[in-house]
Amino acid sequence: MSIDLAVIGGSGLYQFEGLENAERHAVETPFGPASGDVVTGDFRGKRLAFLARHGESHTVPPHRVNYRANLWALHSLGARRIVAVNAVGGIRDDMGPRALVVPDQIIDYTHGRYTSFNDVEGAEVRHIDFSEPYTESLRQAILAAARAEGLPIIDGGCHGITQGPRLETRAEIARMKRDGCDLVGMTGMPEAVLARELDLEFACLALVANYAAGAGDEAEISIEEIFAHLAAATANVPPILGRLLAGA
Repeated sequence: MSIDLAVIGGSGLYQFEGLENAERHAVETPFGPASGDVVTGDFRGKRLAFLARHGESHTVPPHRVNYRANLWALHSLGARRIVAVNAVGGIRDDMGPRALVVPDQIIDYTHGRYTSFNDVEGAEVRHIDFSEPYTESLRQAILAAARAEGLPIIDGGCHGITQGPRLETRAEIARMKRDGCDLVGMTGMPEAVLARELDLEFACLALVANYAAGAGDEAEISIEEIFAHLAAATANVPPILGRLLAGA
C-alpha cells in the first residue's frame, strides 16, 4: 500500500474530515494492539492514513498509549512520512491559546514507557542519532503549507513531554521554563524516537490549547476552555495538510 502521508491525531482530533474512499485497518503488531484502527483514504488527490492516538472516543490516556504498536501499524501499511498533531500548553509568551507551532527540539520528562523497539528479546540494539528529533525537511514543509494558507505559525521551540494525564504544577512549569522548554505536552515521546528507529520522516504540528500553569494570567486552567481552543486550532489542520500534500 502506498501512503503519501500519515497523521497521528491528538486530543480533539479523533477523525480526519474530508477523507474519501475511507477504509479501516485493524493492524496486528508484534507489540500488541494500536490505539485503534488505522483509517486510510484519499485526501486532496493523495493517499492519507490517520490514527487517533487516544482512540476515537478518547479512552487511552497519554501514559497508556501503545506508541510502539501505533508507529509499527503505520509503518507496516506503507507510511514513510508522519505528521504528529499534539495538543500542548504554551510556556513561552508568544505561544498562547490557538497558536500553531512546529517545534524543533524535545526534552523528555516521561517515565515507565516503552521507548524503543530494542526492548524485545533478540532485537538488534541500535544507537540512533537523535540530536535533531524532528525531520527538518518535513518541518519546513509544514511551515510553508501553513503560510501558503495564510495561517500564522511559529517556527521552532522546545517541546517538553510530561507523564500525564494530570496537568503540571506551577513549580514544574517554572522548572521546565528554566530548562528551556517553550511548550508542554504529554505524548510527544516516545513517539518521535520510535519513528526515528523505523527511519520514518517525522514532525510535530503542535496546537496550543492553553497557557501552562503559571505561564498566563489565569488563576486556574479551565478544561472547557482547553477544548474550545483546541477545536478552533484543529480546524486549521486539514487545510495545512492539504497544502502539504499538494506540494508532495
